[in-house]
Amino acid sequence: MTTGLLMPKATAVWLVENTSLTFDQIADFCNLHPLEVKGIADGEVAAGIKGADPVNMGQLTREEIERAQKDPAHKLRLAPPKVKIPEMKRSKRGPRYTPVSRRQDRPNAILWLLRSHPELKDAQIMRLVGTTKTTIQQIRDRTHWNSAQLQPLDPVTLGLCSQIDLDLEVKRSAKDRPAVAPAPADETLLPTDLSLADQPEFDEKRLAESAFGDSNAPQRARDEEESFDADSVFAKLKGLKREGEEGEDGENDR
Repeated sequence: MTTGLLMPKATAVWLVENTSLTFDQIADFCNLHPLEVKGIADGEVAAGIKGADPVNMGQLTREEIERAQKDPAHKLRLAPPKVKIPEMKRSKRGPRYTPVSRRQDRPNAILWLLRSHPELKDAQIMRLVGTTKTTIQQIRDRTHWNSAQLQPLDPVTLGLCSQIDLDLEVKRSAKDRPAVAPAPADETLLPTDLSLADQPEFDEKRLAESAFGDSNAPQRARDEEESFDADSVFAKLKGLKREGEEGEDGENDR
């Protein structure tokens, strides 16, 4: 396991004060900018930093320093560590720690997540509020001992998780959700011209047949309309008037 340089700026101060290495060599070894090393030499940078000897710390050898001083193109290399530190394996992240004062609010937060974000999996809810799968199932089935008193409350408002963590879990669940297939083209609305063109034209003959039950009814209706004119109508009105006057005279004679 290789380790980086300890206290790079303090090491650069020591190399500037005790060696004749170039600014580029010191900057490359200490992961600094050459202008920053120049500022250290001018006393403008790291004025209050005490130099750290990399030879005593076991990160650089005298032979490596002498070789670099003779060859300005030579790059300094870290000395191999005398003690090898085993690499620590990262353990799996456990459930989120919830303070004792807020643990009583976890069932309310679980109920809110189940109602507001039903797409979340149990493992995601466990990461957000630090609960167990058994508790989530009890609240979902309403078999929890306090189901009657539970109220859905936002876990972000309760301080059980951050809004960033909640949004991240929602985005993850959205990726796992199957994509919605687009509606087929046949189910779309037709343009106005096509929809009006498909409408059947008004058929007077069919309407008359349905109303009168006779195929000759439309022709008879037209003949009756044409037979009525102004003279015939007035003639009939005069005849009716004369008949009415004669009837009145007969009654007077009696």
